[in-house]
Amino acid sequence: MTNKPSNNKFHSQIVNLLQSAKNKVVRSVNQTMVVTYFEIGKMIVEEEQDGKERADYGKEILKGLSSVLKKEFGKGFSVDNLENMRKFYLAYEKSETAFRISSKAISETTSRKSENENIILSWSHYLKLMRIEDKNERSFYEIESFKNNWSVRELQRQFDSALYTRLVLSRDKDKVCFMKRNNHTR
Repeated sequence: MTNKPSNNKFHSQIVNLLQSAKNKVVRSVNQTMVVTYFEIGKMIVEEEQDGKERADYGKEILKGLSSVLKKEFGKGFSVDNLENMRKFYLAYEKSETAFRISSKAISETTSRKSENENIILSWSHYLKLMRIEDKNERSFYEIESFKNNWSVRELQRQFDSALYTRLVLSRDKDKVCFMKRNNHTR
């Protein structure tokens, strides 16, 4: 039995390959989950009489649906979470945001997708983003979160620091973008 020298480069390549595969799986699961939540929100809105909200009836729909889904799938389908799915759909249904463009690309494409087609963040990101009333501001933070790989905490920090407002009001937009890139991009 011969002792072969350690092949660190070979080991690193295998580790990197497995890490990359793991990241792709997580990203794929996340994208599927977010698009599914959007579709659930759409179905809830459509059930509520063609999107016209009737509060009492709507609450009953959510309570009944929550009960069925919790029995079938367990946690994650509280009335509050279903309401968030509904709000998510309403926030993104009519706007050509990065999410809408990406979700269409994912739904319509089963072949290779470029990284730029998949601008879908985590559900937690969208819970934060859909609370932003201004569609342009919401889209800005969505795209910046994706491009800069912001965590939810970093997204909240950038929003709390009014990055969008500062950028819109700034005469030197390049300087604001440069400062943003060089401060906490993770």
